[in-house]
Formats: sequence, structure tokens, C-alpha cells
Amino acid sequence: MKGPEGPVEAAFFDGMTARRWAARIAPARDGLSLVILREGAAPLSWRFDRLRALADQSDATRLTLTVLAETEDEAPRDPARLVVTDPAAVAWLLRTRPGLMRRDLRAGTFRKVALWLGGAVAAVVVMLYVILPGLADYLAERLPRETEVAFGRSVMRQVEWMVSDENGADLACTDAEGLAALEAMKTRLVGGRDLGYEIELRVFDHEMVNAFAAPGGQIVLFRGLIDEAENAEEVAAVLGHEIGHVVARDPIRLTLRAAGSTGILSLILGDVTGGTVIAAAGEHVLQTAYTREAEAAADDFAYGLLNEAGISTAPMAGFFDRIAKMTDLLPEYLSSHPLSAGRAEAARMNAAAHTATAPVLNAAEWQALRGICKD
Repeated sequence: MKGPEGPVEAAFFDGMTARRWAARIAPARDGLSLVILREGAAPLSWRFDRLRALADQSDATRLTLTVLAETEDEAPRDPARLVVTDPAAVAWLLRTRPGLMRRDLRAGTFRKVALWLGGAVAAVVVMLYVILPGLADYLAERLPRETEVAFGRSVMRQVEWMVSDENGADLACTDAEGLAALEAMKTRLVGGRDLGYEIELRVFDHEMVNAFAAPGGQIVLFRGLIDEAENAEEVAAVLGHEIGHVVARDPIRLTLRAAGSTGILSLILGDVTGGTVIAAAGEHVLQTAYTREAEAAADDFAYGLLNEAGISTAPMAGFFDRIAKMTDLLPEYLSSHPLSAGRAEAARMNAAAHTATAPVLNAAEWQALRGICKD
């Protein structure tokens, strides 16, 4: 091969058969191409500017060369391979052909990659916001109740861990008189109704002003909400609202969506074990990010329970008035909940149309409920 000493020996593979051809190679007279001579075959001419070395089969002592296709209609590279092991030839090629080790992209590759990525993103968006919600709704209506209860308990264990203190202490409130008062409130609200679930009530000793329903009929109130309430009727309104979510199977709908979306995202991001699915479901339940329609329906269900039990809904309006100062900072169309001010007005209208017969708890029971976390 001219450059060092003239033509040199090499090995040629045509890419069509397993035959190894003994070849001699040298630069063409014009210096623009590499001529490959084989006995009994026509000479080949590979242009230097289209020569490429296969990175995984080439180093400073050996080069496996191929040649780029001449047109876009052909395969990206000629299937033939040329193996050069002559030290002087290898050194000369590496020194004089800086583009030899370059990785090439065909024209239009970036456009194709961009289209592929755009399609992939669109597919994920459709999956997360169209297919998964529809599938979650479908499964929520058909999931066996015992399966839902078992799943809800798994979510509850995650929630308990999330709200526990740094020492992992159990935050469940266990004062017997307080629990009895809470059970009396539930009995007054539910009466003889068949809700399809055994409602299990718990109170966590946490300052959060919140309540939520987990799948399977489990409802949690936080001490902060009881502390914030001015009377038992306000707590009863919140409890009736959460029972409304249970009956509508909103918690299982929410957790199925959370588990599904997190499962897809964890696969995309590399968490193939799915270890974050239950954690995300617990977080979503804790945040209770239901739709405005689900929240409004739960309010209506609470009105029905309160009205049938002869419990005034006027305190419900007062509760919404107070939390409106904290929650109504965004327009309603940007929020997952209806505006608290509008909910307060709806509660006032309901109170005007229905007559209360008796407080939901007597004074002693109300004080017991407020002290449910004293133990």
C-alpha cells in the first residue's frame, strides 16, 4: 500500500458468502480511493472519504473497514468488510484519514428521531390522560370488594408510614370515649343504610387539617381537622363527604390511576421493580386529588346523609367559609376541588330548605371526640 511501502496484503469478505478472500490493497493513482485487488474478481474501488472503521472491531493494530453507500436508497453501508492488519498500513490509514472512526447518521435521521420521540411522548400522554383514566374507571366498577379492601389496607400502611414521626411511632388515636363518640357519629349518619362497605374510622394524631377515604371503606380523620372544627356538625359534614367518596368508589379509582401512571413512568425512568407504585397511590390518597365533579357529588351525598339524619348543614357552610381563605387562591378551573366559597353557599341553601332535629353529638360526646388523641 503506497504510503508506507506499496501494496499490502489484507483479508476481504464480500458480506454475501462466508468466503475469506486474500486481497492486496493500495491507494489509487488519484489518491482519492482505495483499490482492492482479488484473484479471479474484478477490482474494487472504495473512496477514502466514505471509508469507515467498525469501532468494535478496530484498534491501533487492526482495522475492519467498510464503505458508506453511495445513495440514500441503498443500505447505510456496503455489507463487505476489509480487514487490514499490516502495522504500517494501519498506522498510515489512522494518520491520514481522520474521518475513519467517525459515526455517521444518514440524512433525515434527526428528523426521524424527532418524529419518533414526539410520537413516543404523545403515546405516553394519551396513555396517562386518556387510556389509564378510562381503564381505572372500568376496573373500579368491576373489582371485587374483598380485593379492594385488601388493596386499601396496603395503601393505608403506606399512609401510616408517611405521616408517622421520625421514630416511626403509631399515630392512631385510641381514647375509648373518643372512639365511641366517633362511632356514634357514624351510626347517626349512616343509620340502617347498606353502603356496600363496612366503614372503618380512624383518627391520626397529626396537625394536618385533612381527612381522606382509602379504598375498601377506610376513612381517616386527622386531629388537626377536629381541632379546627367548631362543633361536631362540621366533623359530621366532612365524614359524610368522605363516605360519599367511598360509596362512589372514588378512592379505588384514584389509586388505580396513580398506580397505573406511576407504573408506566417508573418503567420509562428505569424502576422496573414497581416499588414506587403503592407509595404513589398512598400519596395520591393522602392528597385526595379528586375531580371537581367527584367532590361535588360527595358534597351532595353528604347533604343527603345529614338531611335524613336531621343534622343541620349550616355548620358545613361555616367550615367552608373558613377554609375558603386558605384554598380559594386559584380560579376554580385550575383547581381539583370546587371553590370553598361556592360550597359554603350551597350548604347554606341546603340548610335553609331542611330542618335539623337534634345535634349529632351531645356536649359530653363532642368533648370526648376532641380529646380522642389524649392517650
